[in-house]
Amino acid sequence: MRTIKSWWLVVAFLSGFGLAMWAEEIILNWHDNRLEILAPRVHFLGGKPLELLRNAEAVPFDFQATLWSGNHNHIYQQVPERFVVSWSLWDEKFRVVKTRSPMSRTDHLEATDAEKWCFHELSKDVDVSGVGPNEPLWVRVEIRAEDGKDGPLFPPGSVSESGISLRSLIDLFSRPARSESHWGPYEWGPFTLDELKAEELKRPKRDQGRGS
Repeated sequence: MRTIKSWWLVVAFLSGFGLAMWAEEIILNWHDNRLEILAPRVHFLGGKPLELLRNAEAVPFDFQATLWSGNHNHIYQQVPERFVVSWSLWDEKFRVVKTRSPMSRTDHLEATDAEKWCFHELSKDVDVSGVGPNEPLWVRVEIRAEDGKDGPLFPPGSVSESGISLRSLIDLFSRPARSESHWGPYEWGPFTLDELKAEELKRPKRDQGRGS
């Protein structure tokens, strides 16, 4: 019995360590039947994409959030979004346009605020209203950038005047990432909504960076 208890202590320690490591990259909140994805340590406005931005080129960043429920084989929801980021030479601030409907935009942002805005907009569509409070969940978030090194991410004909189709974005993330301009996948699970709500209540009240 003592050996079993010791084994469970090790598991509990490792699980806590895993949650702490997750908190370094991605934080999940529950709000109005949505999962809010916060990423204070995920910085994608750098490297080759930033070099292109400073050369006055707009850079598309493709995000995808995948949510599994019940078991890790059942995809409950996939939320792909494309954000086109540009950089103003005059005020040295970023502009971001969300290209999928409903379209939205923001500008005059520092890099960290532009990154935060993208995650906030992505979270708007991560709906968990149909998930039971004790149902196991898993989340994965991935980001890819079109940096010009390997050519366009989408083949000719997959992009129309109305923008990138939902199917084209989902197909993109079914392929291996090309070059170094990708971030993640960041994964967490299993967890339940009840556990997430309980953990959120334990956190100190502070500005968690929700967009306006």
